Amino acid sequence: MLSVNPLCSEALLQYIWLSGQFDRLRLQTVTGEAVSILSPGHLNRDGGPDFTAARLRIGGMEWAGNVELHYRTSDWRRHGHQHNPKYHNVILHVVFEHDLPEPDGGKPLPWQVPEPRIPVLELQHRIPKILLRRYRHLMAHTAFVPCAPLLHRVPEATWEKWTPRLIEERLARKTAVYRNWLEQTRFNWEEVCTRAIAQSYGMPVNTSAFLELVQSIPFMLLARIRQYRSRLEALLFGQAGMLETAFNDPYPKELQAEYRFLQHKHGLQPMPPHRWQWLRMRPTSFPSLRIAHFAAVLHNTPHFFSRLLDTQGAPALENLLHAEPSAYWQYHYRLDIPSVRTAAPGKHILQHVMINAVVPLLYLYGKHMRLPQHQQRALDLLDSLPAENNHIIRGWAHEKVPSITATDSQSLLQLKQYYCDAKRCLECQVGKSVLGDSINECREEDEDTLWGAEAY
Repeated sequence: MLSVNPLCSEALLQYIWLSGQFDRLRLQTVTGEAVSILSPGHLNRDGGPDFTAARLRIGGMEWAGNVELHYRTSDWRRHGHQHNPKYHNVILHVVFEHDLPEPDGGKPLPWQVPEPRIPVLELQHRIPKILLRRYRHLMAHTAFVPCAPLLHRVPEATWEKWTPRLIEERLARKTAVYRNWLEQTRFNWEEVCTRAIAQSYGMPVNTSAFLELVQSIPFMLLARIRQYRSRLEALLFGQAGMLETAFNDPYPKELQAEYRFLQHKHGLQPMPPHRWQWLRMRPTSFPSLRIAHFAAVLHNTPHFFSRLLDTQGAPALENLLHAEPSAYWQYHYRLDIPSVRTAAPGKHILQHVMINAVVPLLYLYGKHMRLPQHQQRALDLLDSLPAENNHIIRGWAHEKVPSITATDSQSLLQLKQYYCDAKRCLECQVGKSVLGDSINECREEDEDTLWGAEAY
């Protein structure tokens, strides 16, 4: 685990060493040997020294090997590296602060030096103080994103380079779930597709409940009765635990009777009703109405995944997903509670399903089947869809980072959720740009004005 220090964490020290953001003129070890960095090496994220395959010239001799970084020199023995064979070929110990005295010619005490044969390079007087201050501000800032005051300085080229990587990471995260489903279903793409669409209908608060619903029904049963709309609705609402009470309307009573028959015949166990969230949401987002729309999609489009593979372009896919629920749901948001004519969930729901289900499915299918054209279709579809509208995307807009397409919004969601919120600034291209932005041109007194008192 990397140590954390108020002045310079080991993570920051790794970034400084790798990026070369320190004064490299006339570098010397603490014993006066000249040091030239031919290659800083490769960051090692596994056990062992921090950098491997480094090339250095120390005291006129060229060395190749590993480099270890610590905040203090004494951390070497504190971490027990002297007993670990992985550290036997370290050629340089880079530290922020050299806190051990050098031997005076006599035999050194065991605690005095980490390893007499390993040169030590101290960096604390070579690192720009503005960089340390800026990193401290990033770690302490409580705004929407840590680097908010400096986002306007990030070059457009940085965003263009970073966005594809963020999209790749987001799709990898989503498709990892689908891969597990494929293994569970013995590579039944139609069943995986049904789960993915159901899950997307439940977003954001009923995602797990929708997934639990479709997983509680044998897929063969679902596929067999999807052609009968009322039976399909009875199965879905019954398994959702929404047919457990007495009703006044004829239609819910019919569904209830149909479900009792299916439940007895197939040994079905309904979900507990408390799994569903209803509070603080618009009626168009009620799980009952979403289930009705999901049932309409299943009913209208058998072999949905096969159709999906053959359907090109966002408009055609939107038509494929568009389905009117049964007549009862034209005047109800919930079972047995009439309403003035209901509003359909709207076009944004279909786009939401395309972004969160169709795109990852196409991408995974292309990767799994080695058909890159489907991966490209997925990326093109993201580019053709409008950006999502949620509190995170609105937060980015407030910071003058706009989203035009779904590619923009998905990349910004990934950035916020897995980098900004986790303060992974040193792994983020935007964070690195902010840290390296005009370091030599900025004045320290400007920093407090930029960040404000909130950073403290």
